Amino acid sequence: MDRLVVSLDFLEFPPTHTCDGGNLSPRLTLKGLNASSVAVMIFNPFEKSCCSFTPWIVWNIPPVQQIPPGIPPGGRVTSPIPAVQGITDYGTIGYTGPCPPHGQMIRYLFRVYGLDAMLDLTAGSNKHELITAMKGHVIQFGDTAAICSR
Repeated sequence: MDRLVVSLDFLEFPPTHTCDGGNLSPRLTLKGLNASSVAVMIFNPFEKSCCSFTPWIVWNIPPVQQIPPGIPPGGRVTSPIPAVQGITDYGTIGYTGPCPPHGQMIRYLFRVYGLDAMLDLTAGSNKHELITAMKGHVIQFGDTAAICSR
């Protein structure tokens, strides 16, 4: 499996990408991508209510070196890049930035999958359906993390 290097523009979330600012999805830079499509899942592995809270899932992103910031909510989006988004653990479709209680810090894990095909998966699908659809199609994987405190 070819190595996929994933990076963000920050180590700590600026307000633009949190509930305190624009709540915009961040830019993800991908190095070494050699795939037909990309899927992204973000996890907060330390959410007290469960084991792995998911605030964003997106797939059928074309193979680009940068996933641009500000992908709007909606099942199927065409700008700033074509993509399909699923329902998050917030019960919404699209990115939801971190919003820890005041005085606390959380970490978001960004997992990026290079796939050998576009997925035949309906917009609004959940993380379990995305994981099932990706089986047998993952040819690359990379991840990164960022923290948020208030």
